[in-house]
Amino acid sequence: MKIIILGAGQVGSSLAANLVNEANDITIVDINAELLHNLQEHIDLRTITGNGAHPNILLQAGAEDADMLVAITNSDETNMIACQIGHTLFHIPTKIARVRENDYLNHPKIFGVDGLTVDVHISPEQLVTNYIERLIHYPDALQVLDFANGKVQLVAVKAFYGGPLVGQALNAFEYYLPNIETRVAAMFRNGKAIFPEGDTVIEVDDEIFFVAATQNIHSVMAALRKLDRPCRRIIIAGGGNVGTRLAIKLEKEYHVKIIEKNAARTEIISEMVERAIVLHGDVADEDLLEEENIDETDIFCAVTNDEQVNILSAMLAKRMGAHKVMALINRHSYVDLVQSTNIDIAISAEQATIGTLLTHIRRGDVVMVHSLRHGAAEAIEAIAHGDKNSSKVVGKRVEQIKLPPGTNIDAIVRNEQVIMAHHDTVIEAEDHVILFLANKKHIRTVERLFQVDFMFF
Repeated sequence: MKIIILGAGQVGSSLAANLVNEANDITIVDINAELLHNLQEHIDLRTITGNGAHPNILLQAGAEDADMLVAITNSDETNMIACQIGHTLFHIPTKIARVRENDYLNHPKIFGVDGLTVDVHISPEQLVTNYIERLIHYPDALQVLDFANGKVQLVAVKAFYGGPLVGQALNAFEYYLPNIETRVAAMFRNGKAIFPEGDTVIEVDDEIFFVAATQNIHSVMAALRKLDRPCRRIIIAGGGNVGTRLAIKLEKEYHVKIIEKNAARTEIISEMVERAIVLHGDVADEDLLEEENIDETDIFCAVTNDEQVNILSAMLAKRMGAHKVMALINRHSYVDLVQSTNIDIAISAEQATIGTLLTHIRRGDVVMVHSLRHGAAEAIEAIAHGDKNSSKVVGKRVEQIKLPPGTNIDAIVRNEQVIMAHHDTVIEAEDHVILFLANKKHIRTVERLFQVDFMFF
């Protein structure tokens, strides 16, 4: 696939690296020549220096025969105009734009039938907000990912000492949870993947990814670790787009306080929220945190625009007694650093955005992609089309499907029914199939499994 990416920032660079490794023809455009030069030294791709909204730059990037344009610069206007020009002048089939400004997103006609020709618009802030909200609803989880419109979830938890299943083999799930079906999709021990089998014993600190119907998630988590107290009090550090959206979403269920350093911004936030308490101050002010009873706070969530402030304020909050702390971080090097500190969860806006972008790039009818473990692994949801003659999966038992190493089918959603996949489960047409890939280099093989024969010609 020939793809043009506009914007060589953190998300653009990571997306390019993902796609180049999957044998795509990638050209990346940015106004910063030095950034492009550094990128080209590490990734085999073509670079163009210039403004991606200019027709001549798009022409140089190969827009005349491009399959897709992904506009993810820091400018909403550049992204939207580039998509429009890509459609009008070059007839690029698929155009994706990153749009951050609420004023654009709140007017559906802008991207409607008679609006801008943007096929998909994504908001990183909204994606991150939704992701954090799920983590707050499951405060014991490391990751919570939705599939099939929320009917199924993939949850990552760390097995703690005292959990009923710690020290037990995986097949003990049937004993401890006799009326609940779940599948362990993957296990990681000391950072290394372990292929989960019935006799695999769960050890303390194992990172376990399991799949279950959404209504059963809490029960499965309780079998793996002693659950924390219910979450009630939340402090959000940072009143930007993410912090404000998060406060609005959470304030009806939780006692929410939001801290913002900019006095004018606090006035704006106060008019947007109904119940949340808006505080003017420094999120790393020890006296302020003490005044706001940080030691009684269930979750401290640092989501300012400065990831260093997020890290430091989260570490301070944890030291002062906050039960659980989260920090919004973008750089890979910082994420790795944070994992060795007392910060409970490092939230990567980049990974949330990459997964959504990949959903629209994957071949076959792939409707959901979640990038896991810094992009090394993936969980995907694909729809099985065709029949026994035209499909490699329809009408076949799971054990008959030639899956690549480290890949397993974990669940199937058939209409409204959630089915945990077993070796003898038969895939039917239009099933939503949820798979885990421990190594994303096998994604092309999986995509081909879900392409009906006529798509090859």
